[in-house]
Parts: sequence; C-alpha cells; structure tokens
Amino acid sequence: MSGKCILMLFSVLLFVSFSVNSSLAISIPEENKAAEKFMEMVNNRHMILNDPIANHMITQVGRHILSFLPPQPFDYSFYIVDEDVFNAFASAGANIFAYRGLITSLDSIDELAGIIGHEIAHAVSRHVSESIDRSKFLSIGSLAGMLAGAIIGSQSNGNAGATLMTGSMALGQTAMLAFTRDNETEADEKGIMFLKRSCFSPEGLLSGLMKIRATDYRGTEGIPDYVKTHPGTGERIAHVETILSGYVPPEKKVPCPEDFRFDMVKYRLLGLYAEIKPTFDQLTNQLGDIPPTVDAGALHYGMGLVCSRKSMGEDAIFHLRKALSIHPFDPMILVEMGRIYLLNGEPEKALVALNGIESDPVVGLMVKFHQAAAYLELRHLSKAKTLFNTVIKAAPTQYPKAYYHLANILSLENEKGLSHYYLGLYYAEIDTHKTAIVHLKKALDDLTDDADIKKATQLLNRLKKEATRDKQKK
Repeated sequence: MSGKCILMLFSVLLFVSFSVNSSLAISIPEENKAAEKFMEMVNNRHMILNDPIANHMITQVGRHILSFLPPQPFDYSFYIVDEDVFNAFASAGANIFAYRGLITSLDSIDELAGIIGHEIAHAVSRHVSESIDRSKFLSIGSLAGMLAGAIIGSQSNGNAGATLMTGSMALGQTAMLAFTRDNETEADEKGIMFLKRSCFSPEGLLSGLMKIRATDYRGTEGIPDYVKTHPGTGERIAHVETILSGYVPPEKKVPCPEDFRFDMVKYRLLGLYAEIKPTFDQLTNQLGDIPPTVDAGALHYGMGLVCSRKSMGEDAIFHLRKALSIHPFDPMILVEMGRIYLLNGEPEKALVALNGIESDPVVGLMVKFHQAAAYLELRHLSKAKTLFNTVIKAAPTQYPKAYYHLANILSLENEKGLSHYYLGLYYAEIDTHKTAIVHLKKALDDLTDDADIKKATQLLNRLKKEATRDKQKK
C-alpha cells in the first residue's frame, strides 16, 4: 500500500469515535490534552480552510443537531480540512472535521447533516477516549502526532506522514481498530436518532453512505476493513436501511432555523478552492444542461469564482450577474462581485456592489475588508485605515492582508516605524518569519512610542525563539 493511500485512509485513524458510560474512556482533562496537542499540530500546518461562509454553514449544521442533545462535557467545534478528500472524522475533545471534497461531492444539506450527525454521535459516545485508553502502548502525544501526520501527509506525496505513523502502527494496528465496526454501528444508530429530532432527514445519512460506497475512498476496495477509516460501509448501508425502513417524517417535523445555503456553499468551495481546470470543465458542462435539482444561481456563482481564478475577469462578472438575477441582493454574490471588481481594477464599482451589506452577520467582516481595499485604491486613506483596523480588531488572524495594507497606508503617511511593524505582523501571520524579523528590527530603529516598542520587541523575541527551536529540531 502506498504512503499516500495509507494517509488518506487514516485521516480518522485513532480519533474516530467515543460512550459516556464507557469504563474504558480516559478522563475529560486527558482527552482535552490530546485535543490541544492535535489542534496545535493541525493549526501549525494551516490545514483548516479559512472561509467564513463555508465555516458558518458547517458550524450551524452541527449546532442545530447538538441543540437536541443534553448538555455535553466538551465544547464542540466544526472545521473544514482544505483537501479534496471524501471523508469526515471526529477527533479528541469533540473537534469535528469534514473535508472540502466531502462537501463538494454531496448533493444536499441532509446528506451533510447525516455525516456530521454520525461524527457527533462518535463524540457523544466517547469512542475517541476509548481508543486512546485501549492503546496504552502509545502516549497521547503519539496518538495526536499519528493523526496529524496522516492529514499533513495527504497534502504532499504522503511519505512524510507515513514515516510518522509506520512505527507506531506496527505495534498493533489490528488490536486498536478491532472494535471500530461496533463503534460505526453505534454512531449510525445514534446519529439517526439525533437526525430524527432535528430539522434534517435521517435518510441523508443513508444516501451519504451510498456515496461513500460509490467512491470507496478513492479506489481502496482491496484494502482490509480493519485499516479503513470507516469500515464495513456495505454492512452499514444494510443496517441503516433496516433502521429507516418504513420511516415517515413526523407531521410536526422541526423546521430548520435558517437557510443553510448548501448549494451556494458547495459551488463556492468548488469555485474558490478546487483544482481550476477540472472544475471549470465540470461547471461548463453543468451549465450546458442544468438539471432541475441543481440551483442555477449557485452554478453561475461557482463559475464566476473559477473564472476569476483563470483571470477571466469579465466572464466572472457576467456569471455573478446571472447568479444575482436568480438570487437578487444576495450578500454571498455581492461580496464576490466587489472582490472581483477590485481585481479588475474597478474600485468604484466594487464599492457599489459592497455598500449596504456591511451588517450581514456572515459576510459583513469580509465586506469591510474589501471596502477598505477599495478606499485604499482610491487613496481615501482615512476610511481605509479605519476599516482595516476594524477588521483586525474583530478577527486578527483571519485577514492577515489587512496588516499589509495598513503598512502601506502608514508608509504613505510617513510613519516608517509603524509601517515596518505592521509588515512584521503580516509576515509573522503568513509564517514568513525571516522577513518578519527583518521588518521588526527596522521598526525598532524608528519607533518612538513606548507601547509600540514593547509590542514590536515582544513579537521579535517570540519569532527569534521559534526560529531557534526550529533549528534545534532539524
């Protein structure tokens, strides 16, 4: 089996699932410690997709399901892994992950909710802590490292991640995974129970499983079940079909609290993050013969986004206008029109598209960032500076380019020291630490305010320590 294949299969590996009443479960503080180590490794590798719109959707789906459960011992968090992989998993500490490729391969919010409900059921059942407790031959840190290594390796040729995992797995992978069939069955049963209480159809889990079976994790049918992340898919489908036989939605089914915009998010993920050429070809074919079940506005939205990535600015605006004619005044479309007008060198048109949607709870901060960039292009420095500072105050790590633009503004205002300081912040955020250190040193040559000097010195010292630590690791 190739290294990459192993890594794709083990992206759920040891942290796959977890029963409040289990005598084998490790303590909640121990599990939180494992979760902290794991999240640190994942965050350091920038594995998580930073897209407020997509993140909002998956978080709201998860929160809606959780709203029908009793109080939980963990704070649940939901993430999208930026990989074109058909998978999802629950890690320690109730961190739930769905891959980008999973979302773009599904056809409805019910299918996504079915898979998210299944992963929540793993967490509620405390299968993760059982896995850790039964694997006493491995430390919590090693378990976290193995899973992080699996995900990290999927971004390259897989060799690095496989190296991290091979030694530990040789100690007893079969023993560790021997109980996962039962875990999957329990998670399916509980997931269906959760979904029946929610606004989602439990039949979404069944159709989601069928898609998993069809893709079969990228052609790994010949690999034994005990090394698959979600083993026994065929048996699970039969079991879920039995549970759902004769299912009739209740007359007073709970209504969904909001429009989750599944199609729009799906085509957003395709348009912005999937491989450009196959996505362009796929959407071109779909637009040639739009099925009645597909949202034409979402299709045009996705095509507009991928056209922008192909530097086809006029085509991008054409498709976004088509999308807007189907979904008038849609903030998801307008914010992208504004961004693409900026890319096309038309800041005035960008402001026309963006003005009026600043208060939207999902895209509002993104709108302010693009408005600030438009004002900067027009040399309205005061407005741009105010908006960039608003963005940084609200989400200091989400829009690192705001630091870069602020440095540009400060340079125009002859604030040389602060300009270098903000460049230092920018390069620190994007992990270009050598360049950050250069700018922070230059900032300290010109800064006069004691508070600014202190902040620049603290950041410089932290980056130097990290650089020294990285050298020692090598």
